[in-house]
Amino acid sequence: MIVCVAVVGHQNNPLYIQSFTEADDALKLHHIVHCSLDVVDERVNNPKKSGSTLNETFLGLLYPTENYKVYGYLTNTKVKFILVTTDLDVRDADVRNFFRRFHAAYVDAVSNPFHVPGKKITSRTFAERVSNIVKSFGLSSAG
Repeated sequence: MIVCVAVVGHQNNPLYIQSFTEADDALKLHHIVHCSLDVVDERVNNPKKSGSTLNETFLGLLYPTENYKVYGYLTNTKVKFILVTTDLDVRDADVRNFFRRFHAAYVDAVSNPFHVPGKKITSRTFAERVSNIVKSFGLSSAG
């Protein structure tokens, strides 16, 4: 089950963070997202250590914690997408599909002429699309 998704700008400023759990866990999930940025920077700055190619936007599993697994995705404009899940047996294909759909929703949100680049994403339509993508991720990985 996905418990948190985040969009982080190229200067590591949070553009969108949504947690799908109780309010008690929200601060902990924000901390996990913030800590994952160090791993993203390490993988981007040292590509030969991680084994991924330079054109690969899917960063894969960033790090597992006791209760969560954290996945990352980097756009061409250096915007980072972070996914935190409680599922311990998630297939990479499902996570790649999630990030592909999440990226499309993000592009639609920032293509809005009223959105100011680099500012937080406050679109209700984007939040609804993200919720639908998260719900469908749970259904596709269960089957």
